[in-house]
Amino acid sequence: MIGRLNHMAIAVPDLAAATAIYRDTLGAKVSPPQPEPDHGVTVVFVELENTKIELLHPLGEGSPIQGFLDKNPSGGIHHVCYEVADILASRDHLKEQGARVLGDGEPKIGAHGKPVLFLHPKDFNGTLIELEQA
Repeated sequence: MIGRLNHMAIAVPDLAAATAIYRDTLGAKVSPPQPEPDHGVTVVFVELENTKIELLHPLGEGSPIQGFLDKNPSGGIHHVCYEVADILASRDHLKEQGARVLGDGEPKIGAHGKPVLFLHPKDFNGTLIELEQA
C-alpha cells in the first residue's frame, strides 16, 4: 500500500539556523520558508536526490509543533511521510486493520498541495506517520 518515502520531518526551534545548517554546512538545496497556517507550521524543504527533509517550525498560537518542541527543546524527528496511490482507500484499509487516523479522518491539503492524513504513533511503533496522495 505505501509507496516511496516522500519526506522525513524535523521540528526545529530556530528555522533560520536549521536552514543554514542544511544549506551552508551540508550543501543542500533548500526552499524558502513556506507558511502553512492550516497546519500551524512554517516549513522549509531540503531537497535531496531521492527524497526531502521537511524542517518544521511553529506558526501561531496552539501550533502542534510548539507542543513537540516544549517536550523536545532541541527539536527532533517529528514524522515520516509515505506516498499512497489512493488516500481514501488507504485510510479505509488502515481503519479496517485497527489503525487510528488523527483528526476527523478526512484528508487536508498539505504543504505540497496534495491531500494528507496522519496516523496515530501508538499504532506504528511510536512514529507519527503522514500519508500523502501521490
